Amino acid sequence: MTGSRWEAANVVSLRLERPDGGGLPSWEPGAHVELTLPSGRIRQYSLCGPRDDPHGYTIAVLREPSSRGGSAEIHDTGLVGRELQIRGPRNNFSLRPAGSYVLVAGGIGITPILSMARELAARGADWRLHYGGRSLESMSFLPALDALACAVGAPAEVRAEDESGMLPITEIVSTAPAGAAIYACGPGGLLDALKSAAASCRPDLEVHFELFTAPVPGEGGETEASRHEQPFTVVLAQTGETVRVTDGTTILGAVRDVVPEVPYSCEEGFCGTCVTKVIGGSPVHRDTVLSAEDHAAGATMTICVGSCSSAELVLDL
Repeated sequence: MTGSRWEAANVVSLRLERPDGGGLPSWEPGAHVELTLPSGRIRQYSLCGPRDDPHGYTIAVLREPSSRGGSAEIHDTGLVGRELQIRGPRNNFSLRPAGSYVLVAGGIGITPILSMARELAARGADWRLHYGGRSLESMSFLPALDALACAVGAPAEVRAEDESGMLPITEIVSTAPAGAAIYACGPGGLLDALKSAAASCRPDLEVHFELFTAPVPGEGGETEASRHEQPFTVVLAQTGETVRVTDGTTILGAVRDVVPEVPYSCEEGFCGTCVTKVIGGSPVHRDTVLSAEDHAAGATMTICVGSCSSAELVLDL
């Protein structure tokens, strides 16, 4: 890590470079990297720097008082000058072709949305941006967004809750151009409101979203990760070992008993770190990171929250 700067109150951006100064893999808007912190924690952060910088990745991290330690470690540990392991870039939130785009960000959710705005501006696409936060002091990248919107003449609404209230979700959805694609990132309440508004008054719109926190249990399709309809056996194809999964145990927990190095992070089905190839069996999906098409195909699954409806599940581990 070669540098850091404050982007807003409690938000620090970090620049990641290779120790030898070499080039880094290219990436597309919406991509993220997995960062292994000195403690061993693995966290995912969206890339929000310029894509034409071949030697550096930029991420931004909000200090979360209720986090499980990752954001506090980044804010409190002197990481500049230290070598950290990263994986990726990976992209579960890529831009798809559309006639027009509506970008919606809440809080630190601006990080992937910023890269999308830059890309759409470069393409000359039809797009507009709505960005909400608790206060202007807490909202990151405002100068960059202002300059970008002014340069291309794209409408950008910035709304601080303490001054102007929350983003008008129903209005944003109802006034979107016909057939527009909505890309949104932020807290679960914002995304639920967008999906609900689109379903009720604008079924012509596609809503694509990325979560930075897990859904509230019982909402958004999430179920209890350690609850299973019936016990089943997991076969680890690479070693031939088997583990038994019963109520009270997650697939991830059972697998880690024999493969402790299997990667994982959120344990709530929204980050994608533990996505694993399925070779056999019938996975039951409970995540919010894989698409409906991925769920239907059954070729991969998130083993931190998933289950199985067959007697045996074969994983590429």
